[in-house]
Amino acid sequence: MKVKDLMTTDAKSCREYNTLNTAAQVMWDHDIGCLPIVDHDNRVIGMLTDRDVCMSAYLQGGPLTATSVTSAMSKEVFSCRSDDQIASAEHLMREQQVHRLPVLDAERRLVGIISLNDIAREAARESQTTIPREVSDAELISTIASISAPRHHIIEAAAA
Repeated sequence: MKVKDLMTTDAKSCREYNTLNTAAQVMWDHDIGCLPIVDHDNRVIGMLTDRDVCMSAYLQGGPLTATSVTSAMSKEVFSCRSDDQIASAEHLMREQQVHRLPVLDAERRLVGIISLNDIAREAARESQTTIPREVSDAELISTIASISAPRHHIIEAAAA
């Protein structure tokens, strides 16, 4: 199974010049917890989560209407392509501890987003049928456990 079979093609995003207030409103309106941040050519330059917005508000202390998304976004973007296998996207999520991956074309333009929820729903659907399974329970559980591990435990383990 390929990423294009499960990804959301109508991915919401924000522009690099938007404020955190705008990003928070988009997340609220569309019941999502993450936004790719794109430049004027729709190329992904960062990722912003609802947690990033909250922590930025707490740490910077300024109003969300006066704070740029670029001040809170993660500039390291892990992504995949629509023709990638689901297993490789899931592996990347597990390795990088991310719940969502922007799906990019050859020019790094946003074409969709795939989430751990998409993969989990597919695994649940497959478990109800007799078709060969694309998503194994063991891999899904391992991915969820890896993503859910507190980052300070991972840093401590790496240092040991």
